[in-house]
Amino acid sequence: MWSRFGTPVTAADFRIPAEPRFVLNSFGVICFGLVGLELASVMGDEIRDPQRTLPGAVAWGGMISGALYIGATLTLLVAVGKNDISVLQGIVQAVSHIAGEVGVAWVITPFAVMLSLSIAGIGSAWMGGSARIPFVAGLDSYMPSWLGKVHPKYATPHAALIVQAVVSLILIVINFTASGGVQEAFQTMLSLAVVLQLVPFLYVFAALLKFAFRGDMAGARYRRGTLIFAGLSGFLTTALGIALAFFPAKQITSIWKYEIKMFGFTAFFLALAAFFFFVYGRMKAARTSQVESVEAARST
Repeated sequence: MWSRFGTPVTAADFRIPAEPRFVLNSFGVICFGLVGLELASVMGDEIRDPQRTLPGAVAWGGMISGALYIGATLTLLVAVGKNDISVLQGIVQAVSHIAGEVGVAWVITPFAVMLSLSIAGIGSAWMGGSARIPFVAGLDSYMPSWLGKVHPKYATPHAALIVQAVVSLILIVINFTASGGVQEAFQTMLSLAVVLQLVPFLYVFAALLKFAFRGDMAGARYRRGTLIFAGLSGFLTTALGIALAFFPAKQITSIWKYEIKMFGFTAFFLALAAFFFFVYGRMKAARTSQVESVEAARST
């Protein structure tokens, strides 16, 4: 495309725009795009020899993901241009345009099939990985115990998966109903997903810093300085990504509606999480202890 028709990309496109607030949101989305590598720790029991496999896998995964994101983005910008790419259909639109221009329109159909399989795989990974959280919380008594049930035939956390699907569906319906269009609803849900997905990482990196400063380093895999650098850079990057997600993107037409939904949904889910962790868990532990005391008294 570049050799035949030139490119709309110029050096000026890489400068800071006159209205930078519209692109600040992108930093949080970039952080969100790299989320997923941490699932290895959640599923560590299912990885063969994780202590030897994970360090190299995470490093390679991070570098390959970064190279693919940057390479694919530059390819679309060079071939199509930023003003002609839609937020929702950007990749399909770009491939269709490029294939038509260079005379290989036949590639569109197999590409669409491949993209559908890719989306199905991504959706499966996200649903399966995210459902592990209520599943484990059900086992640890921080959420209803039935969330920790495993399907007798398929050995899957079916209850947690169903709850995950229902909550996701409700959020989608609410956002599409309250937003001014598909692109605005998509952008709002994306920003909300960035915030809610990154909040737990504040705890993870803070815990890493706490361990690095106060923990016993005997037998630790990494040195104290390495852990401090990783924890501090991760915490600051996560906090910045969360804060910048509250800046509206270009697709947002009503800023006050966007901010209300962002702050409202964030506060609601944080309050819900605090309830299950601090209130429900203690109440359930107290009931369990009381039942055990009664049963012990009866047996005596």
